[in-house]
Amino acid sequence: MMCLSENVEKGSQMGRRVLAHYVAGTFRPGGDTFPLIDPADGSVAGRVPEATREIVDEAVRAARGALDAGWGATGAEERAALLRRIADGIQARFEEFVDAEVADTGKPRELAATVDIPRAVGNFRAYADLLYARPERAYTTRIPGWSAGTGQALNYTVRRPLGVVAIISPWNLPLLLLTWKVAPALASGNAVVAKPSEETPSTATLLAEVIHEAGLPAGAFNLVHGHGADAAGAFLTGHPGVDAIAFTGESATGAAIMRSAAEHVTPVSFELGGKNPALVFADADFEAAVDGTVRSSFTHSGQICLCTERVYVERPIFEEFVAAVGERARKLDGYGPMISAEHRDKVLSYYRLAVEEGATVVAGGGVPVFGDDRDSGFHVEPTVITGLPPTARTVREEVFGPICHIAPFDTEDEAVRLANDSPYGLAATVWTRDLSRAHRVAPKIETGIVWVNCWNLRDLRTPFGGVKASGIGREGGEYSLDFFSEPVNVCIQI
Repeated sequence: MMCLSENVEKGSQMGRRVLAHYVAGTFRPGGDTFPLIDPADGSVAGRVPEATREIVDEAVRAARGALDAGWGATGAEERAALLRRIADGIQARFEEFVDAEVADTGKPRELAATVDIPRAVGNFRAYADLLYARPERAYTTRIPGWSAGTGQALNYTVRRPLGVVAIISPWNLPLLLLTWKVAPALASGNAVVAKPSEETPSTATLLAEVIHEAGLPAGAFNLVHGHGADAAGAFLTGHPGVDAIAFTGESATGAAIMRSAAEHVTPVSFELGGKNPALVFADADFEAAVDGTVRSSFTHSGQICLCTERVYVERPIFEEFVAAVGERARKLDGYGPMISAEHRDKVLSYYRLAVEEGATVVAGGGVPVFGDDRDSGFHVEPTVITGLPPTARTVREEVFGPICHIAPFDTEDEAVRLANDSPYGLAATVWTRDLSRAHRVAPKIETGIVWVNCWNLRDLRTPFGGVKASGIGREGGEYSLDFFSEPVNVCIQI
């Protein structure tokens, strides 16, 4: 087995790593390679193979072969046992997964160790449990006028896997979002071909090692590395042998995948971008609202689809709130870099655009200076701005960086209108002590999830997803199992 930990030459403390594809139960190189960059200091951490069209085709054929060999027909007990072994395998190599996640993303170690890796373990365990908890319905129906039998029919539902599922995962929460799709896909009996982001391939490769060691049949899970457009991602999503596509990423990429999927009428599940609003009412717990807004705007340097980029504050507390959030932003430390030089430049371009559009910069707006190796990385300052109209590009377009624009509102209806004035609709946050207002406002906001007096609390059983340009479908719990399986009604005359 070619493992992630194989070093081809010593460089940084972790060494220079060489990754591999995982196809038909075998780790293998293939295609040209490209550098894996550590975003914290800009150094080359390893080499990643670029999957050719032939390698992607081989992976799809391997997945189909696993289904033909009986993987999709395995019993729930066997599949659940495999999922638990995968969870145990991740847990056994917990620190190795944390190291790889931090090295690829540059995120704070505490975040990877308390959120990303534990959630990956939890995803596999949750879907192992759900295989036993999910009921199916049966109906006995009497049809007047039948001459045969009792005049009754028994209807019941069985579920079968969709087949070969392509899973494309992003770079911001690499293992968490990959396993959130892989776990229910495998639980449902599908065969998977996964492509992680080219920016963050390491924990996906570690996952392939764990899956291999857990004893999943060859071809039931395959991993190919590479870029998206005109490369491995496009080869996979446009492949005629793929029966469904699950994708998390930016909305423009989702639109491109949908165009590709349309040729074969391939089902899709999309979790896409967001320009998420927070509504802060004057009766809110002020300190809790400030803390929550700072957290929701700047966690992982704003590189989470759920992060808040638009904050609307009731006018009586507006000035005080802006000052408090700005002060907190200026004091932040250890927030991590942008994922790449290209993304850093994109975020900085929005910082400049905000000023050109007339924004007042309350905090940040540039590049921090650390006086150490981080100055060669891809860092930007946490940034707070005010003063832009709702039509400004900086207010309407997703930046996906550590920035929030704060604007005042005067009435509840105005707050809802401002929150909904967006092409996106993923998540929102409402801060208020008025329970009636919370219940009144939350359903009016055009998003897939609304948090009240909190942010990013997730129960894995609840539906997650967006509306408008933020996605198609829902993930989580039975909602994921609904997507990754096909219900078949069986009707028997009694």
